[in-house]
Amino acid sequence: MAAEKLAQAAEALGVEIKVETQGSIGAENVLTDNDVRNADGIIIAADKDVDRSRFVGKKVLAVGVAEGIHHPESLIEQVQSAPVHAADGGSGGGSAAGGSGAAGGGKERSTVYKALMNGVSYMIPFVVVGGLLIAISLALGGDATAKGYVIPEGSFWADVNAVGVIGFELMIPILSGYIAYAIADRPALVPGMIGGWIAGHGEFYDSEAGAGFIGAIVTGFLAGYLVLWIKKVKVPKFAQPIMPIIVIPIVATTALSLFFIYVIGEPIAWVFTHLTDWLSGMTGTSAVLLGALLGLMIAFDMGGPVNKTAFLFGAGLIATGNQTVMGMCAAAIPVMPLGQGLATLIRRRLYSQQERETGMAALFMGMFGISEGAIPFAAARPAQVIPANMLGGAVAGAIAGVASVEDAVPHGGPIVAVLGAIGGVPMFFLAVAVGTLVTAITTNALIDIKERGNRGAAALATAGAGAVSGTGAAPLVPEPVLAGAGAGPGAGAGTAAVLTKAPAAPPAASPATEPPAEPEAAPQAQTEPETEPRPEPLAEADAADDDVLSGYLTGQTVKVRLEAGTKDAAIREMAAMLATTGKVTDLEALVAAAFAREEQGSTGLGEDIAIPHAKTDAVTAPVVGFARSAEGVEWGSLDGTQAKLIFMITVPEAAAGDEHLRILAMLSRKLMDTGFRERLSAAPDEAAVLTVLREVQ
Repeated sequence: MAAEKLAQAAEALGVEIKVETQGSIGAENVLTDNDVRNADGIIIAADKDVDRSRFVGKKVLAVGVAEGIHHPESLIEQVQSAPVHAADGGSGGGSAAGGSGAAGGGKERSTVYKALMNGVSYMIPFVVVGGLLIAISLALGGDATAKGYVIPEGSFWADVNAVGVIGFELMIPILSGYIAYAIADRPALVPGMIGGWIAGHGEFYDSEAGAGFIGAIVTGFLAGYLVLWIKKVKVPKFAQPIMPIIVIPIVATTALSLFFIYVIGEPIAWVFTHLTDWLSGMTGTSAVLLGALLGLMIAFDMGGPVNKTAFLFGAGLIATGNQTVMGMCAAAIPVMPLGQGLATLIRRRLYSQQERETGMAALFMGMFGISEGAIPFAAARPAQVIPANMLGGAVAGAIAGVASVEDAVPHGGPIVAVLGAIGGVPMFFLAVAVGTLVTAITTNALIDIKERGNRGAAALATAGAGAVSGTGAAPLVPEPVLAGAGAGPGAGAGTAAVLTKAPAAPPAASPATEPPAEPEAAPQAQTEPETEPRPEPLAEADAADDDVLSGYLTGQTVKVRLEAGTKDAAIREMAAMLATTGKVTDLEALVAAAFAREEQGSTGLGEDIAIPHAKTDAVTAPVVGFARSAEGVEWGSLDGTQAKLIFMITVPEAAAGDEHLRILAMLSRKLMDTGFRERLSAAPDEAAVLTVLREVQ
């Protein structure tokens, strides 16, 4: 959609443009070296990192996808004054990208955010593989003992467990290394990974617990910015080739490692020691207070020094006959992964597809007391996830404390109760369940609050940008236009556009005078369908139905007034309409498939448009329906508009291929045309609707 908007704006402004899209199916319409060489400027509208090395020496304007949809004209004019991308800008865009984004009033993600997300995305497979292998090996090959769950040495499951442990050990340096890589490219990878390894192994700085994922985030950013600083040092020309390969990695790795061991490591060891002493002095206080404190500590850093302090404190008291402290810890340990996994199920639209898959793995890990399953969520959204984890952990620990839950082994999670190591099983499960629910609800509430704040700030920034630029972008393009369509779960990763002036482009003043003419042309376009000779009888329209969306949409599948007032009812009503074609073999299966697609993310695109769709063998051939709602149906669109123009696309699962994507693309391109939407809304009957829809090609 951003690509379509940019192309339309370029045509209106009299400039030539070529747009490369980078979506889930890969790059399309790729820019060639000649395209880049001849370009006067580059617009990157993306919510992920785009390789900018090919744009060195060109003016580069970088913004978020939504900006490409909302204000394409403004972007095209702003790129002429954008900063030139330098060779040392790095693949992440560096300062040039940030400057262009700021200058344009765009909403490109910050370098810090992108770096953090880069590290998290590479870390997730290690968490999932390591955690699941450990959980499986414990479940099938472990025995509950006073020392915890022990797998017999030399057994098959011991080997499986060892592989899982390797995955867990690697996840911390991977997180650190790829944060550093996103900031300063390849020279930062080695110092980032080695720094992360040191952060995860407390023996380097005399601590029984490593710094965990929080330490990895610290070392990742330290490594990245240290390398950026070293890159700025002027060296003789003969030394330049060896700087990124030898000098920078060695200097940065040595400096960072020693700094962590001798400067950062000491406070971590101090925290570990003094927290243990402090907890020892609280064993005679209220069980509710002690349980809540232990739950807070367990949930804070999931394997870091604070977590380990609480865990080892509880484990150490088992030998003295006090099993209630470990019972408090055991109830809190699974709350974080279970809570984050449940959060992805409750509010799926708040999470990407990768996060939802990680959530399922976290649920599994939580059942086996592997709190690290929540680390990807905490690393990605620390301000929202960590407080929610701590609140849920505190609730679980407090309930377990009140109920005097006991745990005879140094481990946590439902698996402990299943294998008979828990005393007070019903209250243990109640504590886990309540803590999990509190974590899930709080996480989603905090994420929702942040998103609402971001949308509000984005609207203010957009309004301000329009006023400063003076391009008249706000009157030209209604705000918002299909807000967030390119940034939601499963959406395309981004759009990169290369802009060149047309050989016979209008003078500089022309773009300023052309836009006002656009609104005047729109009413003219609206009246054309009424003045042109069109076949009025419905029978004649049906005869030409094969001209509408490759024949998939016919007079049978058009309804000018939808009766339903809710999304679910609308989907059912439209599915029943599609069934009249005889191509639907199982109406309920079709409805279920459409509902399942909505669960993955709303198909409400904004601008009063919704396109529910489903791939299912409940249909024998592709069928498309259209219905119009006068009052509008709440569809969960990010721009807050209700759906009044609703298309439903269904294709067989077995023979779908990319047909549904082709239909979606055809519709999306045409629906970007304001005049087309207005004509479609004004069409008085089914025949007139079909006449308008024949424009879709």
